[in-house]
Amino acid sequence: MSLSCYHCGEPVPAGSTFSVVIDDEKQSMCCLGCEAVAHAIVNGGLENYYRFREGPATRPDDLTDEQQAAFALYDRDDVQESFVRDLGNGVKEASLAIDGITCAACVWLIEHQVSQSNGVDTIRVNLSNHRATLRWSPDKIALSKLMAMFAAIGFQAFPYQADEQQERLVKQERKTIRRLIIAGLGMMQAMMFAIMLYAGAFEEMEEQYVLLFRWLSLVVSAPVILYSAQPFFRAAFRDLKTRHLTMDVPVSLAIGVAFAASAWATVTNSGEVYFDSVSMFTFFLLFGRYLEMRARHRIGRSGNALNTLIPTSTTRLKKDGGQEHEEVVLTRELHEGDILLIKPGHTMPADGVIIEGQSSLNESALTGEYMPVSKAAGDKVLAGTMNVESPLKIQVEQTGQNARVANIVHLLDRAFSERPKTAEVANRVAHWFVLAVLVSTFGVGMYWWQHSPEDAFWIVLSVLVVTCPCALSLATPTALTTSTNALREQGILVTRGHVVESLAQATRIVFDKTGTLTEGRLILTQTRTLNDSVDEETALKLAAALERSSEHPIARAFDEYRGFYMAEEVQSVPGQGLSGVILGESYRIGTPAFATDGDNAPALPDDGQWLLLSKNLQPLAWFAIGDRIRPGAEEAVSALQALGLQVDLLSGDQSGAVNAVAQATGIRNIRSGASPEDKLSHIRKLQEQGERIIMVGDGVNDIPVLAGADISIAMGNATDLAKTSADAILMSGQLQRIAEGITLTRKTRRIIRQNLAWSAGYNLTALPLAAAGIIPPYLAAIGMSASSLIVVLNALRLNAKLPRLKSAERREELHV
Repeated sequence: MSLSCYHCGEPVPAGSTFSVVIDDEKQSMCCLGCEAVAHAIVNGGLENYYRFREGPATRPDDLTDEQQAAFALYDRDDVQESFVRDLGNGVKEASLAIDGITCAACVWLIEHQVSQSNGVDTIRVNLSNHRATLRWSPDKIALSKLMAMFAAIGFQAFPYQADEQQERLVKQERKTIRRLIIAGLGMMQAMMFAIMLYAGAFEEMEEQYVLLFRWLSLVVSAPVILYSAQPFFRAAFRDLKTRHLTMDVPVSLAIGVAFAASAWATVTNSGEVYFDSVSMFTFFLLFGRYLEMRARHRIGRSGNALNTLIPTSTTRLKKDGGQEHEEVVLTRELHEGDILLIKPGHTMPADGVIIEGQSSLNESALTGEYMPVSKAAGDKVLAGTMNVESPLKIQVEQTGQNARVANIVHLLDRAFSERPKTAEVANRVAHWFVLAVLVSTFGVGMYWWQHSPEDAFWIVLSVLVVTCPCALSLATPTALTTSTNALREQGILVTRGHVVESLAQATRIVFDKTGTLTEGRLILTQTRTLNDSVDEETALKLAAALERSSEHPIARAFDEYRGFYMAEEVQSVPGQGLSGVILGESYRIGTPAFATDGDNAPALPDDGQWLLLSKNLQPLAWFAIGDRIRPGAEEAVSALQALGLQVDLLSGDQSGAVNAVAQATGIRNIRSGASPEDKLSHIRKLQEQGERIIMVGDGVNDIPVLAGADISIAMGNATDLAKTSADAILMSGQLQRIAEGITLTRKTRRIIRQNLAWSAGYNLTALPLAAAGIIPPYLAAIGMSASSLIVVLNALRLNAKLPRLKSAERREELHV
């Protein structure tokens, strides 16, 4: 006996694996569509639907057999390779593009419905670029079921590919323009006939002509309602089906009821018609959304640009009979170990290392710095950077989702998908505001129906349209998205959603020393000879001969003096130094006690790190080793202080080196010799005093304090673990960008406040005016569209380039 689908009643095919647990019982489904719809019903807490329904539900028509087969393909590993990352521990992350989103309430609906599915870890949707980041456990729920669930609640989800998404955006824009053109033509024709009707009312036009112009108005406005206004009706139907209110509900009510009432009045030759008003505010609503969409696409393009940095094809070198041949291959076909030829003007398709050649690379897309960087054999190169001068041969190390640019994109997506408290509050307010609008509209309609029935209808239309909270929903996400993109262009990669909000509220910034305020690369700062038997240059060459075989970071300080002498029998004593034989003589370099065996060890010249070179245990020369101050550190500290922030230096190094760095950069608050535990304790004490802390570091030892700070910034050359723990990454390594970033986030905070104040003020002003009958429907549509556009354009002001900090003279400019 064959089973019947619990949802629609159709026979369940043999071998079907589709099922849903309803009321603690596993119920069989006939197809992926029924399964997705049932999942949506259960996850929405609507199980009672199955208890009280009178018969089987309609099988979902929007999921055809072809679509179900397409969804099933998403479970294949080779298909997931391009848009899914394996995060380990049985969790995967997918980047998706979502069609059908119209407002913040749509975002809430998607996240609310999908997140309740068993096996879904998190889902975050970015309103500005309509992209979603989905984390789920494949062993609990298949990706195909989740993709079908999007369709079941009225949205279409696709694997996010930058080029394909761009094509979809272009198609969406063209379709919107077509709707807009039809609405514009219909509006003009309807208004022309309306003018005749208005004039006829004064001149007592014959009834047959009045009826003719009414029918003509119906004909020209029908395409506007049935085609141009279709997105509003589709979204409203979806919202009612899922029992969640968005601004499309009152808009659709206004358009649909006005047109239906006018059509009835035309057919029955009674009452008033509103074809001109309906067409007009449909046009203005579409025009406002079109302008908003253009602005939103502009915001999203800078994020998409990262994905389009990697070329689709490249030149691979292949050996054949001892000869190297060039072959053009697709980037996705590259594997670790492949040898590529990157010609001038071409872009790196993968991360790798240069094995032959020397050139300059433009890394501006990743670091925000526009000056090319010189690279030679042995240097690392990153996907997305452009070769400027000479051909290079590189060996591939990381490709596709493992390349650094892909990791940057994933971190940026994470930042976009995480929303600060301000955005969450705005979304919740928008939902309840729509409900308040519907209740208020009902009250206004009842009042006017009793006092002036002939005016009630168009006043209700005005109230429905004028108070849609589009601007309120757009106020925060547009500003946050624009600001995050602007920060990335400056070289600050935001990886957490709260950073833009928190940076603006920071009161103190704490720097680590090594690798942060300094370059983390030891150099020779002084050489002092101790007797006349050796000059400085000879002493350096002897020391370089001993250090040549050492892997210690100190050894790199002597690199330029290598090759003049050869040391034999070199031995390393950990923590002490090196010993060896040069030209038959015994030499040592290291601590004074080691270099002289403790006999006649000279006193250290002064504070700092000094190495002693000796010959046959007799002192020859002192070498001062130091860490070079990062260029621009002093200007960065001054700019931060000018912005009103307290600047601290918190280091695990001893006081001598720390004091020298603090003095060179102008930092007055210093703490040296601090362990990771001490650093975290120091941060906690400051936070207890009400401080909002920014922590800037680069090493593994900084991870606890990075995690404990309100905002953590890792240097671009930091360890992978430090960058993963940080809220933002300073890709360029230029500390001046932090001050510029704080200036930008403060401007963002002002713009968010302006947007919220404008949207709230507009709605509070427009509602009583519309309820009093002062605002007609077409002006209501103009007002609502204008308010949304003002919010978006105000947010786009954040794209204006801030002045780059170059000298102390520009600190006041930053402060302003």
